[in-house]
Amino acid sequence: MQALTRRDFVKLSTAAAAAASSSLFSTRAFASPMGLPLGIQLYTVRAVIGKDTPGTLKALYDLGFREVEPAGSAGHTMAEMGKMIKDAGLVAPSAHVELSDPARLSQSFDDCHALGTHYATSSALTLGVYPRVAPAPLQPGEAPRPFRSPQETLDMEHWQKMAEKMNTIGTAAKAAGLQYAYHSHNHEMTQLPDGSRGLDVLLKNTDHGLVNFEIDCGWMEVGGGDPVHYLGTYPGRFKMLHVKDFLPIAHPITEHGNGGENPTGTELGHGFIKYQPIFDAGKKAGVEHAFSEQEAPYTPDQMGAAAEDARAMKAFH
Repeated sequence: MQALTRRDFVKLSTAAAAAASSSLFSTRAFASPMGLPLGIQLYTVRAVIGKDTPGTLKALYDLGFREVEPAGSAGHTMAEMGKMIKDAGLVAPSAHVELSDPARLSQSFDDCHALGTHYATSSALTLGVYPRVAPAPLQPGEAPRPFRSPQETLDMEHWQKMAEKMNTIGTAAKAAGLQYAYHSHNHEMTQLPDGSRGLDVLLKNTDHGLVNFEIDCGWMEVGGGDPVHYLGTYPGRFKMLHVKDFLPIAHPITEHGNGGENPTGTELGHGFIKYQPIFDAGKKAGVEHAFSEQEAPYTPDQMGAAAEDARAMKAFH
């Protein structure tokens, strides 16, 4: 997850603070669907958070967010980032960290402890250790990069080996006092000869006590999957949601990035994802955290998108 350029948060923070002091901003207004605190994946504001991290976090708090999910440390140490999150009145239940490389697990777990997270979450996971370490930020207009090595074939053997790796990571995370979670994209929706999908193989071949999941609802639907189906079929396995929207697509896309098709991101409520049924299913299935997240483009900018996503999240029940 990564890059762009942006603006001054003073106006936004001032306006949000004024709204917060009004009677319209009740305690309920700060709750997302499912009765959970409002959350945001910090990838959404990646272009601005490194320029003024305390100001960005304060602006997010003033918008009503109470939970954040970091994906990196915005140029600070993880301990510094953890303190800034806490000072802004926020908490980080989960963080996206590098977990593909076995040699980096210990450092990634230390990073999670420095941030105060419970979940060590893989934003992407590969079987090999190809150049995913500290990837260069995406430039404006650059297509998202693939979430897997070009050498990986998405067949049954791939998903079975991935499940084995996830169990290994989950064991190590538990020993470090953390819980491992796997964040899905759209390639897990690849259909196999027996009619199942890659995600089904992962769910059925991972230890329930060691491996939890975070559904990226937008990517799942882009891939042709149904979050309501997965939440209902595998209750208790999905502890977190990414709440993301895309403009309508002509057909499912299970591969994107370099060489694949790229759906167009949009603010929550402006695309084709129907979230009320997902939230209803998520409440029954034991979802603990819901983070809004957005892919490019942004209208008018990343902080403006965060504000619109917060407004939309508060509209659900």
